[in-house]
Amino acid sequence: MNLKSTLVFSLMLSAFATAGVRADQPAQSDSEKVKFQWGVKIPLRDGVKLNATVYTPKDQKEPAPCVFTLTPYIAQSYHDRGVYFAAHGYPFLTVDVRGRGNSEGEFRPLIQEAHDGHDVVEWLAQQPYCNGKVTMWGGSYAGYDQWVTAKEFPPHLATIVPVASPHVGTDFPMRGNIAAPYLMQWLTFTSGKASQANIFGDAEFWGTVNRQWYESGTPFKNLDTMLGNPSKTFQEWVAHPQIDGYWDSYNPTAEQYSKLSLPILTITGSYDGDQPGAIEHYRQHMKHGSAEAKAQHYLVIGPWDHAGTRTPQAEFGGMKFGPASLVDLPKLHLDWYGWTMQGGKKPEFLQKRVAYYVMDADQWRYADTLEAVTSESRSYFLDSNGGAADVLASGSLGTSPGKGKPDQYVYDPRDLSIAEVERGLDPSSLTDQRPIYAQQGKVLVYHTAPFERDTELSGFFKLSAWLAIDQPDTDFVVSVYEIRPDATSVLLTNDQQRARYRQSERQARLVTTREPLKYEFDSFMFTSRMVRKGSRLRLVIGPANSTYSQKNYNSGGDVSSETLQDARPVTVKLYHDKSRPSTLFVPIGQR
Repeated sequence: MNLKSTLVFSLMLSAFATAGVRADQPAQSDSEKVKFQWGVKIPLRDGVKLNATVYTPKDQKEPAPCVFTLTPYIAQSYHDRGVYFAAHGYPFLTVDVRGRGNSEGEFRPLIQEAHDGHDVVEWLAQQPYCNGKVTMWGGSYAGYDQWVTAKEFPPHLATIVPVASPHVGTDFPMRGNIAAPYLMQWLTFTSGKASQANIFGDAEFWGTVNRQWYESGTPFKNLDTMLGNPSKTFQEWVAHPQIDGYWDSYNPTAEQYSKLSLPILTITGSYDGDQPGAIEHYRQHMKHGSAEAKAQHYLVIGPWDHAGTRTPQAEFGGMKFGPASLVDLPKLHLDWYGWTMQGGKKPEFLQKRVAYYVMDADQWRYADTLEAVTSESRSYFLDSNGGAADVLASGSLGTSPGKGKPDQYVYDPRDLSIAEVERGLDPSSLTDQRPIYAQQGKVLVYHTAPFERDTELSGFFKLSAWLAIDQPDTDFVVSVYEIRPDATSVLLTNDQQRARYRQSERQARLVTTREPLKYEFDSFMFTSRMVRKGSRLRLVIGPANSTYSQKNYNSGGDVSSETLQDARPVTVKLYHDKSRPSTLFVPIGQR
């Protein structure tokens, strides 16, 4: 199955090549309004110095609130943002993280940024062009930086705007405790001190690397040496295959979330690979924060991929969006900074605490809470007459509990045919149905009846499935699509799960019975779409068998160490009867 969840990885960093801003061109260009200073050194508590490029308003007459971004992607990547914000009155610094670009020290991805971010805030607050109020800008890695800087509570950090921020362990470097070859693509991008952007951006090269690894049957943990870039970080990560204290140490604790009191604007997208992380940070703050703190935390979910959370595009992944989707996000940042740090008016766009875009309606809607986005969770029961393994015959999603015999598919890890199928496909496509048809007989498919009226689906899907396997472990991917009256398809959302973590991502429990067990797929990505009259929903359940995913050979051993010699074909049976009602819960939007 072509893992559309690979958007978590394959689209994570495409923003860096498309970082341009949309703003009305003034009579005087932005560049003419900016004073530039390269090579400013920022001392940290341990004596290491970070390298910063400083952009200040040329006509600045008094200290002002300051903005900085802390990046492993080389500070010059955000030159355009520096010019933009400085031209609009905010001194802006692009700072290389330690060990990258022109900064000193050793780069240890993610874990190093909390203390370093704190020190940059406090240094910046003392500069003559700063009035003591400091904020941050950036998405993906630089969105994560904001959360972990905030958890250190630097006194002069006034607000944060974390965009497309991973929550380490939730969506990067693994999702559902399932890793991906993309890790070595990213670790190569951030290897050494210089930019490796051309290597990182060569999709054909990485497709070849992934395919060669997949077809070789060698252990996942050998991917770095097989590539030719041995990585201590990669080995450290694969040594922690499940959520534990190691991964917890990267993120704010419950106590730290509870003490966060600064205004926060979280931004993510329906197809942002880091949406699970952004939502997890938001939920943790909503769970532990004070009433006052939660009241000043706003959430925006747009119709964007990872790159689009910085610079929205009207077309991507084979889909097109209306003009309302093209929010001027640089201006939204300006408005937010003006409101939270300078006493300006609240941004007009933020009508309520949650703003989300309904796809195929070209409309923004608003809610007081994330839960209020969904008015009803509608149950669709899985059933079939034995044809669920046939994409066209398929099983059904109906309003009454199923009565049919169990459906089944066989996943044989020795079957490598998907590698050739994926060779010619765009992994970022949201509309290509070829991977599903190529897996005919190897996945289970269920359809609803055509919708009788236009229906807004907004929120989080959930699948409760009774599954039996005859091996100790395997991986599942579950995807939901809209199938339109013309038979075209749009991916709505997905989830994935390793069988051994069916009860908890923190404790492995291998399957020791061939009896069906209940699996809760409750980590689908948020979606909001107007499903039109005549459309149907398609549910696909199958193995995580892809060149874009870590490969589980089903033996029950350490997945990163397994080889093709460990492969065990697994028969997966899905039950849908009165006593075991496998059910898809569909989120119906606000009335």
